[in-house]
Amino acid sequence: MARLRLTEESPGYYTLEGSLTFASIDKQTPRSFGYLKGIDSICIDLSQVAATDSAGLALMIEWIRLSRTSRVHLNFKNIPEQLLALAKLSGLDETEYFASDAS
Repeated sequence: MARLRLTEESPGYYTLEGSLTFASIDKQTPRSFGYLKGIDSICIDLSQVAATDSAGLALMIEWIRLSRTSRVHLNFKNIPEQLLALAKLSGLDETEYFASDAS
């Protein structure tokens, strides 16, 4: 299992590295966006994600919820095909977060 790591590359631009799976996500992971106050926009690049499952999709949905609550524009970049397929099965492919991946 590749450990999950969210790294700020520049203000508001993050890369996510590792696995977005049940094994790598714990109950503290969704709180990694606890610092959203005072920021207008965040982009998360998922190009370094090694493996995904439904827990990864659940984490992304939680981040979307947190960003909406904080009124922060959230954008995902380079979403892995497996996550896009899970989003489609869940009907989320029609949302702005998954409909057009800005790869």
